[in-house]
Amino acid sequence: MKKYIAAAAALGVFLSSCAGSKASKELKKYAEQEINTDGTIHIVVTNPNGGPSLGYAKNSGLKLLAADQGEFTYAFKDMNNNGLLDDWEDWRNPSDKRAESLAKELTKDEIAGLMLFSSHEQAPEEGLTETQKNYLKNDNLRNVLNAGGNNVPAAVSWNNAMQAYVEGLLLEGQKAIPVNFSSDPRSIAGSDAQYNAGGDDISRWPSNLGIAATFDPQVMQKFARIAAEEYRGMGIATALGPQIELATDPRWLRFDGTFGENTQLAVDMTKAYVDGSQSSIVNGKDIGWGPTSINAMIKHFPGDGVGEGGRESHTESGKYAVYPGNNFQEHLKPFIDGGLTLNGPTQKAASMMISYSVAIGPDGKPLFGVNKASAYDKAKIDILRKDNYEGVLCTDWAVTSAVTDPNNALGLGMAYGMENESIARRHYEVLVSGIDMFGGNNDKKPVLEAYDIWESEFQAGNLPISAEERFRKSGQRLVTLFFNVGLFENPYLSLEESRKVVGSQDKRDAGYQTQLDSIVLLKNKNKTIKKADVLKDYKNKTVYIPSSIRYGFASVFSPAQNVSDPTMDVEIAKLYFKEVLTDTPITDSSGKVTGFKAPDVSKADIVIVGMMSPDNGNNFSKAGLKDGKFYPLSLQYGQYTANGPNVRRTSLSGDISSDGSKQNRSYFGEKSQIGNEYDLTAVLNARKAIDATGKNIPLLVALKAKNPVIVSEFEAQTDAIVTGFSVSDQAYFDILLGKQEPKGLLPMQFPKDMATVEAQKEDVGQDLTPYTDTAGNVYDFGYGLNYKGVISDGRTKKYAGR
Repeated sequence: MKKYIAAAAALGVFLSSCAGSKASKELKKYAEQEINTDGTIHIVVTNPNGGPSLGYAKNSGLKLLAADQGEFTYAFKDMNNNGLLDDWEDWRNPSDKRAESLAKELTKDEIAGLMLFSSHEQAPEEGLTETQKNYLKNDNLRNVLNAGGNNVPAAVSWNNAMQAYVEGLLLEGQKAIPVNFSSDPRSIAGSDAQYNAGGDDISRWPSNLGIAATFDPQVMQKFARIAAEEYRGMGIATALGPQIELATDPRWLRFDGTFGENTQLAVDMTKAYVDGSQSSIVNGKDIGWGPTSINAMIKHFPGDGVGEGGRESHTESGKYAVYPGNNFQEHLKPFIDGGLTLNGPTQKAASMMISYSVAIGPDGKPLFGVNKASAYDKAKIDILRKDNYEGVLCTDWAVTSAVTDPNNALGLGMAYGMENESIARRHYEVLVSGIDMFGGNNDKKPVLEAYDIWESEFQAGNLPISAEERFRKSGQRLVTLFFNVGLFENPYLSLEESRKVVGSQDKRDAGYQTQLDSIVLLKNKNKTIKKADVLKDYKNKTVYIPSSIRYGFASVFSPAQNVSDPTMDVEIAKLYFKEVLTDTPITDSSGKVTGFKAPDVSKADIVIVGMMSPDNGNNFSKAGLKDGKFYPLSLQYGQYTANGPNVRRTSLSGDISSDGSKQNRSYFGEKSQIGNEYDLTAVLNARKAIDATGKNIPLLVALKAKNPVIVSEFEAQTDAIVTGFSVSDQAYFDILLGKQEPKGLLPMQFPKDMATVEAQKEDVGQDLTPYTDTAGNVYDFGYGLNYKGVISDGRTKKYAGR
């Protein structure tokens, strides 16, 4: 019996509390305890002899089954109300056997529901809504995207209410299939991340790019383990990440979500992240799937960091991925050598998300013969399926929608190459490719219609297997995610336990320390930044923090929003300095801020300017395309005109018209559109103001980078520059003022100018000419300073080359 108990624990049984586990060793028969969380009453069942704790709602209609073995009586949940202990209900069985058993029982409608991944649910604090009840009951949906904030009481209450509701569908003839909650990243410290969640109930860390800047996979694994614990404490069992594709084009708008442009660094960080997410440590041992495991959904296969001109594939402007360097195979390595070749016992990432883009080769033709998005490109997906990957494959959101669809109010749709097909046909083609899930779809109707199309094609001899067999194959993969993490045993949460786990002080401390460790010192003229007692040495000093104007970009979701504020957090600055000087806004007759009046800078002991990366827009702002014309994305603040010899006059990619002609998506001769050009103005004005005082006031820059940045426009005007990747302003202050010696290293190159950016190939990493600063330091991959000079501690040795 002990081997069955060990297997159950190792395969992801979610024990409700350590106390329950200890008590179970003293029992001979299972015991039940009633728990009330915000009105949802559920029963926790403690099994004897180290068996898993079970959870079920008091009034759901679910009954327990008892089985004697030796001197012990164990409890199991009868999740189909047939009075029998089926293989999939028996927690002593391994996950693969349970998944195979359940897949045979699932109905067509249940599998169609499991194939759905909900749209973004942004308000857990509102509780279980009628809309949610409708798709849970009538569409059999069981994968829900939690896009709300980090609010532990709200998450626990919502989780328990939804789990109790679906369990209660037993009384209406459905199986008690729990909900698998998922989430995009929610632990990032900086306010500049596109994908993050608000709220203070969680530890805060740098972005993936920031953790990559530590060049330490053990730090990544530590973060992943902590994040997994916090996710489980909020009911989240699947992470929509990490984003592991190579960011080989420096202009790409999603650069900051990756591990950078170096292949081996991305492979190592991927392994560390997925191992840390999926494995549980119990009594100091990695047991594989266990109580703190979450499913990782690595993304976006086969890599989406190669959009032509750096444009992003969330909108039509960036729907083409180009491979001018014929480097497609390199982009597979983080997925194949990383996510599918783990060091830990879970062996492979449980799932993957597929990219949006259409792949174009160096000759301008589709790389795999079809001018279609990845989800419809079977040859792409076969790279995984023919390599015997049996994990879940999921489309990215809105892949089965087209901007030309009737009633598409947002104008958002990524059914690239399938715009003229019906929605049902799109779903069918996704299934033909070998994909299991439809991101952002709450409606099972088109999935069932796809089933019928499949069966007709099978009967006509055009497909090798029936629709039922195809559905059951996906069904087995999908329920494996649930069994991996123990959702069938106990999907309920204890608010008391969750509050202890999520955002505990040790986790917050670890996250903040990693923020500090990730910041890169780029320049340190005359040792401006040096060790200091920050709370003592600056308490009688004055800092001047200039302001900036940052113009926003309209997106498919919201109008443009402009911001005019100090470039660093003034309230945080007040923790260090006696006085904080800021600018006075100058406004026009309409109240619009047009500039700033500086204070008396001679009163300042130090000037600190915060700069964001040059802002080209976001994933949903159609960056690079306006009024039917393409324009360049830029890594410099000042306006850039794309008329140099390295700019393509004819694009590699382009739509094919009915007459066979090809669209030219070149931006030759056009100008960039940068929303925060005033960040550069703020630095240059600060230098002028300092010079006017005749005093030697140091000018420091905190460069809050999301992409490589061309620093030649301002570097010579500064005394010191640090850069970080979605860290807090407090972390910047601590490094700038000398609390900790900088340790971070650049996980990418900073280019000399836009000419080298235009010369590089979108699919080739580390092919820029890096910037050389006024001290002679080269801002290349792996560069960083400490107090002594250029860091050469051996961390980059493994990552030499690309």
